[in-house]
Amino acid sequence: MSVIEINNLTKYYGKARGIIDVDLKVEEGEIFGFIGPNGAGKSTTIRLLLSLIYPSGGSAKIFGKDVIEQGSEIRRNIGYLPGEVFYYDKMKVIDLLKYSASFYKKDCMDRMHELAEIMELDLKKRIDDLSYGNKKKVGIVQGLLHQPDLYLLDEPTSGLDPLMQQKFFNLIREENARGATIFFSSHILAEVQKMCSRVAIIREGEIVKTEDIQTLQDDNYKKIRVKAKDLDEKRFNLDGVTNLVRENNSVNFFYNGDINAIMKVISANAISDLTIEEPTLEEIFMHYYV
Repeated sequence: MSVIEINNLTKYYGKARGIIDVDLKVEEGEIFGFIGPNGAGKSTTIRLLLSLIYPSGGSAKIFGKDVIEQGSEIRRNIGYLPGEVFYYDKMKVIDLLKYSASFYKKDCMDRMHELAEIMELDLKKRIDDLSYGNKKKVGIVQGLLHQPDLYLLDEPTSGLDPLMQQKFFNLIREENARGATIFFSSHILAEVQKMCSRVAIIREGEIVKTEDIQTLQDDNYKKIRVKAKDLDEKRFNLDGVTNLVRENNSVNFFYNGDINAIMKVISANAISDLTIEEPTLEEIFMHYYV
């Protein structure tokens, strides 16, 4: 079952582009990565899903329900962590979280204290006494305390130190094992590679690729380095060859195509060294931005 269905979703801010004709489906139980640089449209997409802003065109459904018409009902079963967190500074952490918990028809107190202990968050402190990283912890506890069926996480680890990042990822894995679906926006590719099963790459407001991570790494592209004396790089101007770079007596490139065809070209040279590797997700990602 598709937990998230997005069809031709478009948002303009006046004449400025937000996102254009975005199509996505996120299946139940997935950890789905949504990657792109800052300004690509990740946060706009998430805000549209939450009906915090309204689309210029297209539609989106969560749990089979229209996000505009049934937004308030949908949001009760969503955990949202924004990229930037802002709170009433004079409130204590415990009071803020109790207020958040009051919106849900369940007792969240035990879970709230459990999460605060895991994230090493002092519930007695005032918001304005917290560092940025600790404010982010408040957002994490707030987003997870009611154990919803869907999490929308927008750059969730910004401001967290590596230890807290690992604790956060462990929590997300536990929630996913419980059955929750995770929609995870990030520009930190190592996080996505470690956490997600599928990924969509967004560029300038448009989806350029949706694929499972293993396929992106294993099936589509090879990173090839050929070293030979008097190597003519023009021989590699073939369909499927991209990002060709000459370095002294070697050429480096990505290749997407029949491996036998490229091996025929390579073997026509008296090569001294050959390396064929799987590209990292970061290298694949950069391929879509060159």
